This record gives sequence, C-alpha cells and structure tokens, in this order.
Amino acid sequence: MRIAGIDVGGTFTDLVLFDETSGEVRIAKVPTTPENQAHGVLAALERGGLALRDLDAIIHGTTATTNALLERKLPKVGLITTRGFRDVLELGRRTRPSPYGLTGTFVPLVPRELRAEATERIDARGEVVVPLDEASVDAAARALLEAGCESVAIHFLHSYRNPTHELRAAEIVRSLWPNGYVTLGHAILSEYREYERGVAAAVNAAVQPVLHRYLARLREGLAAGGFARELLVMQGNGGTASAAIAHEFAVSSVMSGPASGVIAAAVTGRAAGIERLITYDMGGTSSDVALIEGGLPRLSSELELEYAMPIHVPMVDVHSIGAGGGSIAWIDDAGLLQIGPRSAGARPGPICYGRGGTEPTITDANLLLGRLDPDRLLAVDRRVGLDEVREVIARTLGWPLGIDTDAAAGAIVRVANDRMAGAIRMVSLARGHDPRDFALFAFGGAGPLHACALARELGIPRVLIPARPGLTNALGCAVADLRHDYVRTVNLPLTDLPDGLVRRVLGEQVAEGQATLEREGVAVESVDTVFEADLQFQGQSHLLTIPLASPEVTTAWIREAFEAAYHQRFGVALPEIRAVLVNLHSAVIGRRRPLPLELLSPTSEANTVSAAIRTRRPVWFDGQWHDTPVYRREALPAHAQFEGPAIVEQLDTTIVVDPGFHAQRDTMGNLILTSTTGTSGA
Repeated sequence: MRIAGIDVGGTFTDLVLFDETSGEVRIAKVPTTPENQAHGVLAALERGGLALRDLDAIIHGTTATTNALLERKLPKVGLITTRGFRDVLELGRRTRPSPYGLTGTFVPLVPRELRAEATERIDARGEVVVPLDEASVDAAARALLEAGCESVAIHFLHSYRNPTHELRAAEIVRSLWPNGYVTLGHAILSEYREYERGVAAAVNAAVQPVLHRYLARLREGLAAGGFARELLVMQGNGGTASAAIAHEFAVSSVMSGPASGVIAAAVTGRAAGIERLITYDMGGTSSDVALIEGGLPRLSSELELEYAMPIHVPMVDVHSIGAGGGSIAWIDDAGLLQIGPRSAGARPGPICYGRGGTEPTITDANLLLGRLDPDRLLAVDRRVGLDEVREVIARTLGWPLGIDTDAAAGAIVRVANDRMAGAIRMVSLARGHDPRDFALFAFGGAGPLHACALARELGIPRVLIPARPGLTNALGCAVADLRHDYVRTVNLPLTDLPDGLVRRVLGEQVAEGQATLEREGVAVESVDTVFEADLQFQGQSHLLTIPLASPEVTTAWIREAFEAAYHQRFGVALPEIRAVLVNLHSAVIGRRRPLPLELLSPTSEANTVSAAIRTRRPVWFDGQWHDTPVYRREALPAHAQFEGPAIVEQLDTTIVVDPGFHAQRDTMGNLILTSTTGTSGA
C-alpha cells in the first residue's frame, strides 16, 4: 500500500507518504500556494517522488473553507426561510463580543436583501400549522437568482422535527437552480435552535461552491497525473469523506486542519500505549490544545469561528489562543509585558528571519536564549546578527522593564508559557480533568520548544514528542478513518420517552451513515459506531454530553450516567429535578487499514548516544546559562536515553529538554520526556 497524507498550512504544504512496498516513509515540505492550494498539493506529491498512478490513496486536509470564511471571500448566498423569520440570522443570541461594554458589530453571511420568505409553518411538535405555499417558494428562488445568488440555503422553522416542507421546497428550487448548490437546514443540522441551525446552513451554502471548485480542480490535476482512486478529504470531526460528496456537507471541512493533528496524536498515543493525552500544537501564529481520553479525541458542537458565527456541527474540540512563534511581545499601558495576539506572521516574520520584522517575538526570544541554532535561523532573506535581535529586545522591553536583555528574553518565554498553560487548563481543569493524569503530546514547529516548561507548570509527568512533530497534521490525514456524524433533537424528559425511541433514532442514524459509506466506495476494514446523548436538568439552558454504551440503553441507565457526569463536572447532585434528553448523536466510522508508524523514524546506525551530539552551546534555563549538548535526532540510537538539559534538533522542529527531565526514545521513534523532580515552575 502507498498512502499519502497532505495538509495545507498557512506557510507550507506538508506531505507524509507511506510506502509499505519499500518499507519507507517519504516526506516533503513545499510553499503553500494561496491563490490555488491545488498547485501546492500537486507540487508536494511530485516532491514525494512516487508517480500518482502508483498511489493507493490520497487523504487531503485543506484550509480552503476556513480561510474563505475568515477572509469573507465567499460567493453570493441567498436564504429562503419561514415568513416572519427573515432576520433570525441577524438577531442571533443575546451575546457580546467582549464581556464589558456594548460595542461590537457583526455582518451576517447572508445580507438582508438576499433573505427571502416563504409562506409555511410547522410547530415544535412537527405538526403543520400553515401549509407550504409552493408559489411563494418559486417566487423566492427566482428573486434570488435574479439578484445573482450562486448558492441558496432553505431554512424553515422546526424542520428538525418535520422536514417535509424543506424537502418539497428543495424540489422546487432545484428545478430552477442552475447548479447543485442548494442546502437544506435539517440535512446539515437536525437540531433545535433555529439560529444555530440557520447559521450552519448559511455557512454550508457559502463555502459549498468554494470547496466544490477547489476539489474539482485538484481531482482534475490528480487524474491528469494518472491517479485513478478516490481522493479523501479531512473533516473537522477528525474523520474523512470522499471528495465526491464532501462538498455536500462543506461546513464539515471547516477547522479540519487542527483536527488532523489531534487525530495523529490519538493514533500515535494508542500505539505508544498512552491513551490519555493533552495535545499541544504550536505554530507560527497560534497554539491549539485538545484533550484525548481512552485514545479518542473529545468532540464538540460549540465552535464559534468568529463572533456571531456558531457552527454547531460535530468537530474535534480544540481551544486556540494567539500565541505562536511569531507572536509579538509588547508592553501595555500599565507597564506589563504582553504576548500576542498580534503576530509577525510569515511576512515580515520574526526579526531573526531577516524579512523586515522589527518587533520582538517568541522565536526571537528562543534564539537569544540559545534554544534555537543561529546558523539555521539567520539569513533567511538577509543576514541578521544576534546583536541586532538583542538590541531590539533591550530597547523595546529590557529598558522599559528595568531588566537586562537575557532576563527580558526569558520573560517573553515565561509569559508565553503562562498563556499556553492557561489554554491547557481550559480543556482540562475547567472541565473536571486533572492534567496530572495525562501526558502532554507536543507537536508543530514550535510546540517541542515549550513542552517541558508547560509540563512542569501543570504537573504533567510525561511529555510525548512524536517522530515528525512538524508534519503531524499531514500524518493525521494519512491515518484518519472515514467518519460521518448525525444528531437529532428529542427534547423530552426521560420519564416521558416513548418505548424504543432511543433505539429507533440511533438505528436510523446508523443506517444513514452506513449508506453514506457505501456511496463513497472507499475500502474499509470494519465499521464502528459511537453513540452520545445531550442532556440537561429541566429548566436549564446548558447541555452536558454523555456516552451511550449502545442503542439498547434504558432510561434508568441514561439518568444514572447523566447524574454521575453532572456531579463530576459541577460537584452538585440534583435528584429532585427531572432530566431532559435533548439530542441523540451517532458517529459511523469506517476503519481504514492501520499504517506502520514505526517507519516514520528510521533506525540510526549510531551505537551510542554521545555519537549523536552535534555540538554544545550555552542555553538559558530558570534564570541562568547551562552548557548544553545538542543532539541530532536522526542519529539517536534505538532506546537512547539521556538527561536534560539538552537540545534535540531535526528538520521540522527543535526539542528543548529542560533540566530535571529524562529523555528516552521508544520503539517507534517517539521521545518520551519524564519529569524526575516533580516540581512545578515557569
């Protein structure tokens, strides 16, 4: 089998290609081509060195839809909704963009003049109150076409309970519409809350043409090169979908980039025998953290891509903060050192990149502290000396703070670590999990630089650094299974549930998922199902999700599991209040053949750890300089062990092993860093 995973990032497009025939893994990094990401993907495949006709599968993660939404580079979208509910997308919820003040605005994806109304009404029980006026649907569709709309969303009130009006309206619209870009709200999200369901439908309609055109261009390029198999596309839920149908549920591809890294972490952790992980991905502009339990990542339907744009479809639960290698250090009006959210980005980038950057960043601080190799970072575009970086940090931070340059650089790293530790607390302690029960999985170009410091701060006993940290997202694409998620609103107290309702709803969802897998025509070894339920105590507005053992669970079992989960999360028991089953979820997962992860790290010919030392240099730890060995990771022998402080360098990242940590290479080439002190500190 020859399988390629390709992830498109903001700066680079990464390739990991497993060639089980020859027993090797090929990797490639090429510049991303924002004007057409397909060019970068094809260039990465060419750099991989195998003919497209020889590949058995290509799994691709794209930022096309996410970027289109964030940059609002979208086609003109229309909306047909229930008469009287034209402004639901604009009214939204009673929320604010910031906790204090009443400032802030947002622009809905569908402007008011492109939101048309149709005469119909179905109530919350699914009963028809006002029959569908087909002439009003026809008139609305014609008006939107005349206005230049390329895609349209049909979003009727309570269609999650009874979709008959939406289905008939879709037939009318499709008979007039010149393309297939017609989105039905209940098909994207069969869940109550018309605002969130409407936003999900609008997002799908907005990005559907973007994704469809992009995938069409890419599939044409692959076919021209001789690739005859089905292209798979990474989804935000951590699974993949066939490119032939991915555009139908285009909203599911939003935020698929961070999801692929979490999936790679879950697969790597399971293979290493570590199934409880906190993932930490630090790139150039941001850091993403997530939680993995039992070898499975947590999923959430609460993503808000930006203010007033909630996307309530299942996605890997990733928390992001604006602290990456390019994040700028500055002093606020109170005289306090701050990091980010402003970033130097790829252009001009950190000062040391020599691309015109003039403000100090986390990368510049790591360079001055000896954690990065000056000879490898400097002279990216022009030669920038350490003295120039030192002068900027001294002038902009050291002098105003009254500390020397080394201490200022150390303060940048400490404040950045504090922000990143806060993000980890958000996905662990804030949700009732003790980080000391987990291992930290650090990846991305900059994640391994800060992993030990974060582990010490949070009391995490172990750090797992994968074989290819900078290519983890591409690996996640290569190892991801096919996955389709479904949700349906029930919204009934457990005591009022009809007999067999849970079994029937979950069974229908599983049947739909299996039918979708058959449509895709992609070979899988097995099909698994995962069931969950959203519950709340009557009168509450927030939901708590619990796993269901099977569709055959009883209402008593659900009540007991919900009360236990509620007590673990909030420390409160409420036996006198009725529990309400709000939503039922099913995930249908087509398991692909596992890939041999040990191929990612070739066996070194070196016999001793000392033979892997490339040089030594002073490195700053805890306020003082330490003479530190610098290892070449590819030269570390099998089962290598050494003590910190140490620096480990490789093509795609630099790993910092702090004093008080023991490093050991496992059989798959991962580095396991274990705290030998048990102390905490920045």
